[in-house]
Amino acid sequence: MDSMISAAARALAAGDPLGALNRVALRDDAPALALRGIAMAQLGDLVRARELVRRAARSFGPDEAMARARCVVAEGEIALAARELRWPAQALDAARRTLEAHGDLVNAAHARLLAVRRLLLIGHLDDAERLLSRLDDGALPPASRVAHQLVRAGLGVRRLRIATARAALAEARHAAGLAGIPALQAEVDRAAAMLDAPAARLITRGVRRLLLLEEVEALQSSQALIVDSFRYQVRDATTTASLSRRPVLFALARELAHAWPDDASREELCARVFAAATADESHRVRLRVEMGRLRGLLRTVAGISATARGFRLSPRRARTVAVLVRPVDEPHAEILAVLADGEAWSSSALAEALHASQRTVQRSLDELATTGTVQRFGSGRACRWTAPPILAFTTAMLLPTSLLTD
Repeated sequence: MDSMISAAARALAAGDPLGALNRVALRDDAPALALRGIAMAQLGDLVRARELVRRAARSFGPDEAMARARCVVAEGEIALAARELRWPAQALDAARRTLEAHGDLVNAAHARLLAVRRLLLIGHLDDAERLLSRLDDGALPPASRVAHQLVRAGLGVRRLRIATARAALAEARHAAGLAGIPALQAEVDRAAAMLDAPAARLITRGVRRLLLLEEVEALQSSQALIVDSFRYQVRDATTTASLSRRPVLFALARELAHAWPDDASREELCARVFAAATADESHRVRLRVEMGRLRGLLRTVAGISATARGFRLSPRRARTVAVLVRPVDEPHAEILAVLADGEAWSSSALAEALHASQRTVQRSLDELATTGTVQRFGSGRACRWTAPPILAFTTAMLLPTSLLTD
């Protein structure tokens, strides 16, 4: 490796993409192309960055497997930054194995971190945690340790292990100081600020109050029956009943919880759950059927009894009933939570992250666009959507969790 390539690589490692470009901007050999691509990615020109990295991969010879693997890892990071979540994860895994076989453990660890970040984005928390557990950051340079600890913190927040998340952020802040890269330090500060912002809204006996993440975590082991609007669960301290695939039943459970300790009238339930302006006999029959199904699914945590006016929820072990809802009154809060990372997302990537159909996501985006909440640029396959952050609220609790793995 010649001196200019070495100097450009050191500049990139120090977070100075312009300094790197000053050294290799006029060169078209494979190492220079790769470094130019990484520099352009750091500057935000992801389209040009991908083109350069792919040219570099093609330019490396057949005996330079490690260099081509590094290009694959770089392209994977560019795809993640562009929120192309369907970029082939198998290619990234193959590149990681090649790097490990050639002794490049730092870039192999970076490849593993990219895979974990992708899993975290799409809500596959079990898989992300399993993959992260195989990574030891002891031998990593400070910048890579920052990325590792930020991923640990993100996973801790999503798992409601807030002490773990804070400890990871403390480690990230220390590593960022050692790296001396202002952008990394700013990213750690943003993540730390999220932990001190309201994360949810609690409704108990008609009283509403905002909760911090620690309070949401403490609520899990309290003497309350929790109707969780984030994960579509009804649970107490020992037992969980999932209604993630039964939205109508969850809506009924939520209305019963709002009314507790009183009963909810049949007319109110039909109007709010079935959108019936006037409840006729067909609505009442449907309500009886759905209540029977709900009674069966909740039998381990609560009972449901019929009253003269409607239905009443009765916890088995809990002393009170609480409804956990989103901190912002926004019908498309999950989409805004994903877009709040400041990146430009395609509707297909949003659909994959939210475990929804692309058409459903597109309809929601169109509704948000009419109010100016989100912005669209580009057209066709190049169409991307952005939104400003949801100020004063943490968005981590709004993000989806895979229904298949959690």
